[in-house]
Amino acid sequence: MKALILAAGFGTRLLPYTNTVPKPLFTLGSIPVLGHTIDLLIRSGCRQIIINTHYLPELITDYIENSKEQFEAHIHCIYEPEILDTGGAIANVKDFMADQDFFVINADVATNVDLADLFDFHVTQKTLATLVLHDRKAFNKVAVDPEGWITGFNHPGKGLAFTGIQVLSPQIFDFMPDCKVFSSIDLFSGLCKKKQVAAYVADGIFWEDMGTPDTYSRTARQWMGAAALGTDIQDIRIRKLAGDGSDRAWFRAVPETFSQNGKKPGSVVICDHGICLPGSDTRAQLDAFVHIGSHLFKQKVPVPAILAHDAFAGQVLLEDLGDTHLADLVQQAKDRFTIKQIYQKVIDLLVLFSKKGADRFDPAWTCQTTTYSRSLILEKECRYFMDAFVNGYLKMNHSFNDVADAFSFVAQKALEGSFQGLMHRDCQSRNIMVRNDTFYFIDFQSARTGPFQYDLASLLIDPYVTLPRQVQKDLVSYAMDRLGLGSKTERHRFTQCFLFCCLTRNLQMLGAFAHLSRVKKKNEFEAYIPAAVATLKQLIQIMEPYPVMTGLKELIMRL
Repeated sequence: MKALILAAGFGTRLLPYTNTVPKPLFTLGSIPVLGHTIDLLIRSGCRQIIINTHYLPELITDYIENSKEQFEAHIHCIYEPEILDTGGAIANVKDFMADQDFFVINADVATNVDLADLFDFHVTQKTLATLVLHDRKAFNKVAVDPEGWITGFNHPGKGLAFTGIQVLSPQIFDFMPDCKVFSSIDLFSGLCKKKQVAAYVADGIFWEDMGTPDTYSRTARQWMGAAALGTDIQDIRIRKLAGDGSDRAWFRAVPETFSQNGKKPGSVVICDHGICLPGSDTRAQLDAFVHIGSHLFKQKVPVPAILAHDAFAGQVLLEDLGDTHLADLVQQAKDRFTIKQIYQKVIDLLVLFSKKGADRFDPAWTCQTTTYSRSLILEKECRYFMDAFVNGYLKMNHSFNDVADAFSFVAQKALEGSFQGLMHRDCQSRNIMVRNDTFYFIDFQSARTGPFQYDLASLLIDPYVTLPRQVQKDLVSYAMDRLGLGSKTERHRFTQCFLFCCLTRNLQMLGAFAHLSRVKKKNEFEAYIPAAVATLKQLIQIMEPYPVMTGLKELIMRL
């Protein structure tokens, strides 16, 4: 059997991503959709395949050349200097297809339709063309008569959707116009009157036209979820989960049918970063997420297992830890003693994260900076606080330079006396999951070498869980005990660094809450600003009266 794959289109609805990557090379499960289409054709008996190209043809040709050994078929690319439309592309391969019935399939559809059954149906019908139709409300407009013949292609909201999959008989070339550029739909419309276009109605299959970023991302989630759970792709249901402060989206993939023992085979969580072009910031964040998460799991640090990922699609599949966060557990606690016990367990694991995470950690895995550095503190925490919160949210119009010396001093102190290890950098209660009385760290993509005190500060001054001041002090003492800090000098240095890390963390939180609520319109974060401001004022008051910080203290007390 032979086939023509239509891959010449521009993919304009997928801009700007198709500026550098043609649509047929968008990936599903890290394999280009073109590769999936070729594999589907080969499994159906095709051994000779032509691919027409026009837009970014060298990338498609390079992919085929580099993948020859994995495909048991002869595959040849034909470049169209002038794009010929769907009909003209078929006419252009007449010499190759003139001796037998052949498939034509669009390169931008994902499907599991049974092509072998389609081919047998076409041969039995003895027609010029057999088109695969599918019930999809958004695309339904192909009319079919009671005998199964297609009668028209322009009946919006009625009939069925044309999937872009077809089998044609070589005699169809006799009905093609003399012009080079024409639409196959125009050709089929004329043949409908002769009852020469049969409908192959495919029910219960998966089919998706990946013409937009949303439909592509949705298909990528569906594809990877089905692969991870070993279930037919049309059986997977994707449910959106509550998001976090990032631009990522979270989903749960759940199969709907039951296994033989009457139980559903589980679920997976999908972290969707959006389409990640090579060299982009989102790609750097995804790479950090995968590398660091895999490292932590290997080091037996409690994090969810990364089951699979698709770098281009921006999808990461994770072990499903459920829906309970540390914040939920603390809210259910009835007394301070229970709360302290909970946090002591978390601190034990945080020590493990710091020590085991740092062992064999490769700084090249990080994004932004490799360490928690003075420049990071000044730009991503101090200036962020001034720009996003003080001036952006509160409209106070204060210059960063007016308190630059104070911020420089704060950055210095936040690094002095630090207990170095691997730092999570966002170790708050919503980034700690609880399953079967076991705690797990999530959202570790910002991890880098840095002070343990910063993560401890993130945990204890967390505005999602307001811990009493005495409980915080007791837990700091517990952390120092777990780190083996026994002398007064060691404990004083640790505590001083901790206080300044609390300050820098607090600045970062307020910058983030302001940005998320004002710019990202995630208004739920605004509710935590008053608690964070109150904590910031408490911190600045209990610190030693360093003269260099006088201006900063005055600013903070006016918030």
